Amino acid sequence: MTTAAPAEAAPHKNSSGSAEHTPRFRRPGRIRRIALPYLLLLPALILELLVHLVPMVIGIVMSFKELTQFYIRDWGTAPWTGLSNYEVSVDFDAPVGEALLHSFFVTVAFTLLSVGLCWLIGTAAAIYMQDTFRGRGLLRALFLVPYALPVYAAVITWVFMFQHDNGLVNHVLHDQLGITDKPSFWLIGDNSFVALLVVSVWKGWPFAFLIVMAGLQNIPKEQYEAAALDGAGMWQQIRRITLPSLRPVNQVLVLVLFLWTFNDFNTPYVLFGRTAPQAADLISVHIYQASFVTWNFGTGSAMSVLLLLFLLVVTGVYLLLTSRGRKTADV
Repeated sequence: MTTAAPAEAAPHKNSSGSAEHTPRFRRPGRIRRIALPYLLLLPALILELLVHLVPMVIGIVMSFKELTQFYIRDWGTAPWTGLSNYEVSVDFDAPVGEALLHSFFVTVAFTLLSVGLCWLIGTAAAIYMQDTFRGRGLLRALFLVPYALPVYAAVITWVFMFQHDNGLVNHVLHDQLGITDKPSFWLIGDNSFVALLVVSVWKGWPFAFLIVMAGLQNIPKEQYEAAALDGAGMWQQIRRITLPSLRPVNQVLVLVLFLWTFNDFNTPYVLFGRTAPQAADLISVHIYQASFVTWNFGTGSAMSVLLLLFLLVVTGVYLLLTSRGRKTADV
């Protein structure tokens, strides 16, 4: 007894008489292939939701409540105040708003100086490291040490170095070099801004160095050789070749440094403690003081939301301007 093999589907003939093969039904396999990347991303998305988005939403809700120390045990029972916390924060004639405005200006000045110096030092070091010389690998590793060190260990070391009586900074500037008339107080008064800026630049420029050095690897050496044959010097090569080629890298680098520096909390908190000097009153520490020192979490949350909106606006404007500049350069 013989069994007939299942006949294959006969090819369908079109109007011209040529045979057409009907594609097999593979929709379930295709759905699995499309859904697999999203399933792999699902754990990371859930963690992102729990770690960032949920606290952000809770903070926004808290900004509309009169959340003081009397409602800490059950903050959900705090009465709604509407926009009163925002009105108090932006009332620059009142003490709270005036202090917030001063902290904002200090943060802007600190961020501009820190980002500019980090980019300048990092770019100069990366360009210098492009040349081959003995000990270049060791020097690159040493340049990355400030970025690799834990923040608390590095900043605490600077706290000891900035001590008034037995700190290394005063010992070098006053005792060894004689630049200052007397030992300076670096962690209080107006000098606290300089101390904070020095620590921030020392900690941040290796990141700029690393990113710019990676961007320089994509510039063909033939461009520099052709420019040298045409008589272009080092500064002309940097201006005409290096900086234009690094424009996409620098656009991302400056934005990342700006966001990191503007939101930096660890550095001033470890350097000065819970109460920063007025000259170094960054907005991150100021919001912390408004929330956890005065126990007014509603006002502190409103300040945090205002800071978030400011950073979103600045980031959007920056991306818009840089994208237009890139399109103009391409044309």
